[in-house]
Amino acid sequence: MSKKVFKIYAWMCIVVLLISAPSIAQNLEVDGKAKITDMPTDNAADQIVVRQADGTLAVRDVATLYAQSTGNYGTVVNLVTGKVWLDRNLGASQVATSSTDTASYGDLYQWGRNADGHQIRTSGTTPTQASNYFTEIGLFITTGSSPFNWLSNVETHMWSGTAGENNPCPSGFRVPTAAEWEQERLTWSSNDAAGAFASPLKLPSAGYRNGTDGSLFTLGTLGHYWSSTASDLAARLFLFDSSFVGMATGSRALGCSVRCIQD
Repeated sequence: MSKKVFKIYAWMCIVVLLISAPSIAQNLEVDGKAKITDMPTDNAADQIVVRQADGTLAVRDVATLYAQSTGNYGTVVNLVTGKVWLDRNLGASQVATSSTDTASYGDLYQWGRNADGHQIRTSGTTPTQASNYFTEIGLFITTGSSPFNWLSNVETHMWSGTAGENNPCPSGFRVPTAAEWEQERLTWSSNDAAGAFASPLKLPSAGYRNGTDGSLFTLGTLGHYWSSTASDLAARLFLFDSSFVGMATGSRALGCSVRCIQD
C-alpha cells in the first residue's frame, strides 16, 4: 500500500492532530519541521491542526498539504526553444485558465529563500532579517532600508545554476535565468499579458508582495516572476502587464512568482 508523505514547515512549535481516520489518529508535537506519513485509506477528510508562533490554531486538510508538497505539476514544452517548464507557478492548484485565474497565481517567494512557509500569500511578517540564507523562519521578512534584502548579509549564489542553494523547485527543475526568460519572451505572439497567457506557459498576472510591509499589489494586472540571476545587491525579474514585457531589477525582499524550468 502506498503512502502519502509531505513536509510541514512552521515558525516555532507545531501541534498536530490527525482527525477522521481512526486507524491512524494520533497527537504529535514537534519543533520546527515535521514529516508526516499518512496512509491513503479513508483519508479524504483527514485534517491537521497547527499551532503557530502567535498561539493561534490553523486547520489544514491532509489532501491539500499533500498536493502542495508533491506539486502535482505537469510540464509544457516550448517547441521553438525546446525548453521544458512546469505547467503552473509554484504553489498553484491548477494551470491558468485566464490571466486573472486566482487559483493559478501560486506562491510569492523572496529571492533566494527556500520554501519555509514565507511564500504563502497570507503568511505573517517580521522585520527581523535572517542571519543566514538557510534559516527557516516561515515568515515574510519586511525591510524598509537599503539594500532591501530579507538577509542581513549579501549572498549571490542562492538559486543560481543547476545546484543553486535554496532551490524551491522540484527535483530536476530550477529557477530560470534572466536569459532564459528573454528567450521565452521572443517566441510570444505579443509583448504583453495576453502574450504571456497565450504562450505555452500560460502565465497569469499573479501580482507581487511588497517587501516593505508584506502587502499584495497588482493582482490580476501585472506578472512578476523571479529569475535566478543576481544583480549587485538586487536580482533580475521578469515583468509583464497590458502593454509591456521585459526584464527589470528588483529588491530581494519582494515576493514574486516562481515558474521552474528543467535542468
